[in-house]
Amino acid sequence: MARILITSALPYINGVKHLGNLAGSMLPADVYARFQRLGGHEVLYICATDEHGTPAELAASEAGMDVRAYCDEQHEIQQRSGEGFSLSYDYFGRTSNPETARLTQHFADVLEDKGLIEEVLEHQIFSIDDDRFLPDRYVEGTCPHCGFERARGDQCDSCGRLLEPTDLIEPYSKVSGSKNLEVRGTKHLHLMQTKMADRIRTWADAASGWPSLAKSIAYKWLDEGLRDRAITRDLKWGVPVARNGAPREGFENKVFYVWFDAPIGYLGATAEWAALNNADWESWWRTDKGADDVTYVQFMGKDNVAFHTVSFPATILGSEEPWKTVDKLKAFNWLTWYGGKFSTSEQRGVFMDKALEIMPGDYWRWYLTANAPEGSDSAFTWEHFQSVINKDLADVLGNYVNRVLRFNKSRFEAVVPAGGTWGENEDWLAAEMNVRLEAAAANFEAMEFRKAAAEVRGLWALGNEYLTRAEPWTKFKTDPEGAAVGVRTALNFMAIMAIVAQPIIPVSARTILDALSIPDGNRNWPKGDAKAMLTALPVGLSVEPPEVLFKKIEEDDIAAWTERFGGAEQG
Repeated sequence: MARILITSALPYINGVKHLGNLAGSMLPADVYARFQRLGGHEVLYICATDEHGTPAELAASEAGMDVRAYCDEQHEIQQRSGEGFSLSYDYFGRTSNPETARLTQHFADVLEDKGLIEEVLEHQIFSIDDDRFLPDRYVEGTCPHCGFERARGDQCDSCGRLLEPTDLIEPYSKVSGSKNLEVRGTKHLHLMQTKMADRIRTWADAASGWPSLAKSIAYKWLDEGLRDRAITRDLKWGVPVARNGAPREGFENKVFYVWFDAPIGYLGATAEWAALNNADWESWWRTDKGADDVTYVQFMGKDNVAFHTVSFPATILGSEEPWKTVDKLKAFNWLTWYGGKFSTSEQRGVFMDKALEIMPGDYWRWYLTANAPEGSDSAFTWEHFQSVINKDLADVLGNYVNRVLRFNKSRFEAVVPAGGTWGENEDWLAAEMNVRLEAAAANFEAMEFRKAAAEVRGLWALGNEYLTRAEPWTKFKTDPEGAAVGVRTALNFMAIMAIVAQPIIPVSARTILDALSIPDGNRNWPKGDAKAMLTALPVGLSVEPPEVLFKKIEEDDIAAWTERFGGAEQG
């Protein structure tokens, strides 16, 4: 039994997340966690809301709320959304909780002791009209490298170059739009990433569990040259800047910068989980406390890769303490909204809470996994969503379950029928099933989610092909024994079809397995002799058809959703 630590990029607190956020980190992490649990492994899946920084302050101000109360409310909303999509976090924490603050201050102390943190007089943009220093991403202007007119003060979304706010041409405040800006001096702590560049490159060179997308982003940052970056900000909301447990002189009105404390939130959330479960969190994170046998797997969108392959490792490696670093990193491209960007700030696209209002979570889980933005960006359209759901879930899986269970109820009194003998068709099914099961398991293990979903779909299609070969409905009048063996085998294979679907569509899979009266302890990933698996259900076992598993999406639905959420015109 392996020990597997899984983290997905922390969703930011300012509003419900859109489907692109779900597809690029939280959902695939959950699919992988569920698959590994089915294999009998010890899994710890940790996530948390990322709650510090200027966006949280501004969102709270716009809502007319205290920032802590705003974050309390939004954390609950995001937790409920996760539950609606069956995200099986072992713990969903908060970066504003005390454990993350304690660990953030600890790392700052240790890094300073190692000579990797220095006080630096910075010159930052101050908005006179807003009466505040503006964090990097709240200064916008024209990129000096490519001319993009909405570049942020930390990075240009067009050419990808890292920037400083003072680099921008004709900068303005994103808070108010004011151009009444001036540069003022303010002291901040800098993490001296330049001193860590060789160690980070050596560490990245040795990484074997990263896809090419993650490697290329890490090397892009390293090749362009790491920059020493501020880890504090002139804000009120965040982890207080301290030194050896006491407020740091001159930094009383500053907090640690969100990019520094957010990934430490993985550790903080694990510590919170341990406190609630009487567990030892350090056995998952410190190699001197047992974490040397842990495989650590991270999931994130491509915009978070640099922070997880450069900045967070600079913190972990720079401490020279025996912390666990990532073993496997799965990075995703964008899920786009009709070819354009989903946007939380501009409310463009479908968001998790609204998605659940129009379709159950499993519909979205299937679509977003089967079309995961792995090798390239994937475009969401209502028409494609309709096509995938109707074909895969309603026609292939749902139709199989409905046909077999209803025929069995009408002809065999809703029990696993006796009679007939294993034959050529069953030999064929067993052989094909073995091939598909092996391929599905390999792709789940490799975190190739589109391929894994294709193999799961292939198993469903295999069941339908078996029915075509076995013809139990045709045989019932002239060969009831032959019909019985066909239905019995189809029921056993239905269990396999549902078991392998559990990582992706857990609620629907449970409905099927419940209908087949299969105990929870018998729902692990199928292994062993194929014939034994296809004859496992006891003759006489009660099997009742459920309600219709999947409702088809109609043209009227598409029209209503397009009117409500938009569509091609927003691309």
